[in-house]
Parts: sequence; structure tokens; C-alpha cells
Amino acid sequence: IAKHMRTLAEMAHSGVVSMLENERAADLKRAYGLFRRVKVPTDGLSMMREIMAKHIKGLGEKLVRDEELGKQPVLYVEKLLQLRDKYARVIEGAFDGDKQFYNTLNQSFEFFFNLNQRSPEYISLFVDEHMRKGVRSTSDEEVDTLLDKVVMLFRYLQEKDVFEKYYKQHLAKRLLGGRSASDDIEGLMIRKLKQECGYQFTSKLEGMFLDMKMSADTQQTFRDAHEGSSRVGDVELAVHVLTTGFWPTQAAAACALPEPINKCIDVFTKHYLKQHSNRRLTWQPNIGNAELKATFSGRRHEINVSTYQMCVLLLFNAADCISYADIATATKIPPPDLKRALQSLACGKFRILTKEPKGRDVDEGDAFHFNAGFTSKQLKFKVGTVSAQRESEAEKLETRQKVDEDRKPQIEAAIVRTMKSRKEMEHNALIAEVTSQLMSRFAVGPHVIKKRIESLIEREFMEREKSNYKMYKYLA
Repeated sequence: IAKHMRTLAEMAHSGVVSMLENERAADLKRAYGLFRRVKVPTDGLSMMREIMAKHIKGLGEKLVRDEELGKQPVLYVEKLLQLRDKYARVIEGAFDGDKQFYNTLNQSFEFFFNLNQRSPEYISLFVDEHMRKGVRSTSDEEVDTLLDKVVMLFRYLQEKDVFEKYYKQHLAKRLLGGRSASDDIEGLMIRKLKQECGYQFTSKLEGMFLDMKMSADTQQTFRDAHEGSSRVGDVELAVHVLTTGFWPTQAAAACALPEPINKCIDVFTKHYLKQHSNRRLTWQPNIGNAELKATFSGRRHEINVSTYQMCVLLLFNAADCISYADIATATKIPPPDLKRALQSLACGKFRILTKEPKGRDVDEGDAFHFNAGFTSKQLKFKVGTVSAQRESEAEKLETRQKVDEDRKPQIEAAIVRTMKSRKEMEHNALIAEVTSQLMSRFAVGPHVIKKRIESLIEREFMEREKSNYKMYKYLA
């Protein structure tokens, strides 16, 4: 067997690769039993694992480098899950659940999964899709299995902190937009991540849920202080008060809000600061929404829109036709957000406005008309904001910069922890120890750690030994 083993295993149409591709469990089981008997000069099962690893890496690499598939994040993750399920079935059915074959499968996935820098973002988008609509018709057991599979893919990521950044962004949109299918399932996913990575990883996600609960209490207090009503003038006000440290940090975008909304802001701010005098409220129109009542052809509708869309639509109470330039001047909404808002209102499913000239994209020379002839069978409907399913290159770069900034204090903390316990340490040993400590969250290069060491020396947390430049001393 040893003499002809590799020739048999590598045969083009009947070897191990062919059996794996076609899931020929009975044939693979026989090959496994046969090759297991060979221990010298080459271990038979090691050879099978080597062939399987090469095959899976080839398939996986092709999958993660597929540009068309990369434009569909949910399908990208589904294909990866299908690939792993297939080879997990083979290992269970043909190789008696051999742990060494599972290790080979996991190492192969870890190799190719991290070749695509967008993998952390795509896992988060996959969860987002299922949290919004995909889990409603599935049983609890199926949901649990799906989330376990997602966590398994997450385990392969070298940049877990990048996933956390995206997950926080997507969770924030679900919570604030009321788009989550189930709080229980959201909680289940966070518990699984907590189990995998510890409290520190999920503390901010849990903080977001706590904020939502506290906001409901704050809203009730506001209502009680205003004779059981949340109305300020003609506006029914609902406010989410969010803790800056928990939520994705966003600079408050400039926006000229309508006068009735500014009055609401003043009333709520006075009420809130009476109870919490040392706090500061920063209003975030870029993540708010509004319910508007509108009449088209004598029929009343209730429309759910974003705060930016509300600012645009209220301008049409005073005029039937407004140019893009005039809308931009009146609302002061940042151009990318304004274009997205106008695109949803004039080119989306519910065309409350019409655009001249016609077309799918919004340009600065366009003019917009109130669509008096608009009809819809639904009395209540939501106008979604046109947005990219995945980040643009510029947004991706911005996220990457934020991640790099967030990593600096974590790297420095690991260096200080190590030096505090060891007192003295040689450069390469320190680099190896810090890399090992941070591996569960992200992969970090020696040059990055070296920069943080230099920064800590400048700030006198540590110093170089005068007689040995590669030796560091901790300064208490």
C-alpha cells in the first residue's frame, strides 16, 4: 500500500480529490481505512490531509477572490458556509469525525478567508440581513445553528476588531430604525460572541441595548413631566439618548432642521439637563427618522422617512418645484446624504417627488417637483434610504483608519502590562509576547508594535538600557 499510496490518492478521475468533490463517502471511507494502515515512510492519513487541504484552499481562494461574488456579501458568506458544511459532512461520514481532519479543514479556511479584507464586513452584513428579515420564519433551533455557523466563520478572522466595528454600525442601524426582527435573537448572537471573546468584546454592544431600555424610561419621564403627552406643539416627540462610548462615533452632521423640530429640541434639552446637569446632548439628525402626514389627490398617508428626507419634504409645503441647489442651501445636509435622500424620494419605490431631467442618479443641476398625482395602496409606508449594501472604497478606508486608531491604546496596554510584570525585557521577546496577547483580537505587525514602544519611551513609561539598545526597562 505504501508503495502505490500516493499514485492511487492522486489519480485524476478516481483519486481523493475526485471523491471529495463528488462526496463519495463510501469510497472515501475505504480509502481512509486503507491509508490508515500505512505509518512509514509517509503517514497515510497525513498524505490524505495534505491533499484535502490543498484542494479546499484552492476552492476557497477562488471563492474569496471572485469579484462578482464580492459584490453580494450575503451570497459570499452563504457560499463559504456551504463549502464548510460539505467538507464537515465528508469528515463526519467518511473519516469518523477525525479531529485531525477537522483541524486541517479549519486551517484551510483560516488561510483563504483572511485573503479578502472585506470578510469581517461581509459576515456582519450576512448577520444584518438575517436579523432584519431572515429569521422570522425559522425555528429557534435553526436560528441557533445558523448563528453557531456565523461564529465559526468569525473564529477564522484574524481581524476580529474590524468585525466588531462593522457589527456595531449595523446593530445601531437596526436598533434605532426598529428594523430588528427579534431582540431575543440579537441577544443570543451577542451571548455567543461574548462566550467566544469575553466581556470586553461585547460590552459596548450590551451598552447599546441598555441605552435603548434607558431611553424608553427617559421618554416616559418626559411624558409624565408634560401632562402625560410627548407632544411639543404639533409634533409628537420620541428621543433616544445614546452614550457616546457605546455607539459608532459619528461627527454630528450639519443640518438646518425645521423650526417646529428646533422647538422640540429646546424643550427636551431643558427637561433632560434639569435631571442630568453635567451631561451634554449632541443631536444626530443623520440617524433619526420621522413620521409625516401627507395628502395626495385627497387621500391621506402616513410616511416614515429619515430626518434628512423630512427636512427635504417639508420644503414642498411652501413650493411645488425646488432646484437641488436651493434644497442644499435650505437644509445644509452634506451632499452625499442629500443626494441619497433625494434619490429615495424621486427614484425609489415611493416617488413622492419627481425629478427633471428623469434618471436614476441625482445631479446638482436637477430640479424636483412635488408629485401631486402620487398614489399608493398602502396608507402607511416607509421610504427606505438608497444606500450601498457594502462600503465604498472611501468609507472602507475611513473605517480602516478608525480601527488603526482604536488599536493603538490596546497595543500600548499590552506592552505596559507585559513590562510591568517582567520589569526588563529584550526587544524580540517583547514583540513576541505582545503579538501573542493581541492575537485573539487582531494580527499586528512588529513595525506597528515598535512605533507604540517608541511612543511609550517618549512618554516615560519605559526606557532603553544604556549598555544594551535592545533591552527595555519598565519605569514605575
